[in-house]
Amino acid sequence: MAESFKYKGNKGSGGELHQKPEAQDQVMTTAQGCPVSDDQNSLKAGERGPGLIEDHVLREKLFHFDHERIPERVVHARGYGAHGYFESYGNVSDITSADLFQKKGQKTPVFTRFSTVAGNKGSPDLPRDVRGFAVKFYTNEGNWDLVGNNIPVFFIQDAIKFPDLIHSAKQEPDRGFPQAQTAHDNFWDFISLTPESMHMVMWAMSDRAIPRSLRFMEGFGVHTFKFVNDKGDEKFVKFHWKPKLGMQSVVWNEALKINGADPDFHRRDLWDAIQAGDYPEWELGVQVFDREFADKFEFDVLDATKLIPEEEVPVKLIGKMVLDRVVDNFFAETEQVAFCTQNIVPGIDFTEDPLLQGRNFSYLDTQLKRLGSPNFTHLPINAPKCPFRHLQQDGHMAMHNPKGRVNYEPNSWPRDEHNPRACPDTGFKSTAEPVSGSKLRYRSETFADHYSQAAQFYRSQTDIEQMHIQNALTFELSKVETLAIRERMVSHLLNIDKELAQTVADNLGLQEMPEAAEAAMKTNTKLKISDALSILKNAPNTFKGRKLGILATDGMDEGILNALTDALKNAGAMYEVVAPTVNGVKTDKGTHVKGDQLVNGGPSVLYDAVAIITSAEGAKKLSDIPEAKDFVMDAFAHKKYIGYTSSAMPLFEETNLKGKMDKGCIEITAANGKDFLNEAKNLRFWKRK
Repeated sequence: MAESFKYKGNKGSGGELHQKPEAQDQVMTTAQGCPVSDDQNSLKAGERGPGLIEDHVLREKLFHFDHERIPERVVHARGYGAHGYFESYGNVSDITSADLFQKKGQKTPVFTRFSTVAGNKGSPDLPRDVRGFAVKFYTNEGNWDLVGNNIPVFFIQDAIKFPDLIHSAKQEPDRGFPQAQTAHDNFWDFISLTPESMHMVMWAMSDRAIPRSLRFMEGFGVHTFKFVNDKGDEKFVKFHWKPKLGMQSVVWNEALKINGADPDFHRRDLWDAIQAGDYPEWELGVQVFDREFADKFEFDVLDATKLIPEEEVPVKLIGKMVLDRVVDNFFAETEQVAFCTQNIVPGIDFTEDPLLQGRNFSYLDTQLKRLGSPNFTHLPINAPKCPFRHLQQDGHMAMHNPKGRVNYEPNSWPRDEHNPRACPDTGFKSTAEPVSGSKLRYRSETFADHYSQAAQFYRSQTDIEQMHIQNALTFELSKVETLAIRERMVSHLLNIDKELAQTVADNLGLQEMPEAAEAAMKTNTKLKISDALSILKNAPNTFKGRKLGILATDGMDEGILNALTDALKNAGAMYEVVAPTVNGVKTDKGTHVKGDQLVNGGPSVLYDAVAIITSAEGAKKLSDIPEAKDFVMDAFAHKKYIGYTSSAMPLFEETNLKGKMDKGCIEITAANGKDFLNEAKNLRFWKRK
């Protein structure tokens, strides 16, 4: 654990906010008028204890926040889901009694919903944002909801700050913009006053926040949970989803253009893949560790702004998820699905993580507002697939009430399926966690290191990824109008990496470098680099599941086209033909080839690599079409692999790229279609300048 020291109030976690108000009319109160003593920490039993249900300040704040929007979700409004199954890799009964992990090959139905966080339902798919990754397991012992993100840490440590975080990230209330963007004053004002967010900021400014596809991103449970076996033995656990197709992101300029060309890009990609039988798969992995490790680890395992490097606790793969069926009705399933972090099953339990404790309250409360009734579990997408029996009845939208006269317990009527009883032997039991201490609003001293893992993450990235983080911070802060906020953020960056801070300051044109922000704990610069934190260090080295855009014209070489499409088929990849007319084109042998996209409707940003297969006359005609020139120039600028036939050179000449062509530009013949694809599996030619 972190070294003990005197931790003054909330120093290092927004200490500026704890200044004494100058007048009584500046004192914050609840909606009932009760003065608030601390708006930064929820009420706990002891410094690291669980949250207390009597915390009226937390409950009122979350209650109001949960009910702000009708009818869409307050956060994660834009989502897309699919059905599938989870298949267990084998018996792990030594660490958990959870039914779905007990038998090799056992399959459990799942429904998974991916989402953005900040944008409304009508926002585009590719903003710079965290992605929700929520999985509902319909197990034999009830529904388990693993409600996570594509990033393993979060912005805040305590749930009482969640409404503030989301309010700051949403469109500013006086003007109603920007939509699905954090590049504005309110967000960075909050972040710059919340040092605990710095680790998450590094992730959010990295390429993780602009994934190429929902199929190509990792997922995480974020919090530390517990596994419990039949003997009652406990282990801590962190959940990881590893995509079988590997990770992949887009570059920022590409994301902007994709949002314009196809704001449903991620939705369409997932739909098309499943409909084509190219079912996306993720392996579920767990980091399992005991209390001895937790006590020795440099950071508090209950702190949701921290992770455990995979090099220290390896991820053990225990099963896989396959999404193999699209929904029948978007509203009935994707829109009405209700995930609740409190939905766990025997063999899994909570920890005292203060962010998780608040989520357990908030999620159930928000479903009441969003779906209109405590009977949201009657909806097919939310109902368990195992038998369920209870005495709850009536209420709005009660689709099936329990039968018989019994609606209370205890009772003396005969026990049967309509009169169930609790079972001490098989029923869920919370682990017997010892709790002691005074009731107080406090941030544990062990939560106070806000910069060390942020620095570790940044140092673990490749030079290219570091440059993307620098550029992202520059772009976002350039949209901030208040100079003091920019300077305050740079003061935090100085505690993460001085070169990063200097680069961002220079890019913003700051006249003077600010002093480093006051830190509750000094940055530990000796944390080991973790290669698992980098996307490019874990490149998939495959074109499987990717899509090639073929810019084609009449008279193109049919042999080259066939060689290339055969190679794509063998690699498990997809392609689309981008043609001058919707009717398609004819090859040099007179074969008609259907066009999937028009030249002015299928830009190269929609593809992972491109091939330009034209006749000489066709290339000259394309040279007069602005969108065709953009197709080539954007692919080149985004460092994509470009295949071309010799007859396509007029298009390169017209775009002034002929003299700049590099090893990422590969001439395709009928004999080397497979060779081009072998190079394209690298996905980007990063050496291109």
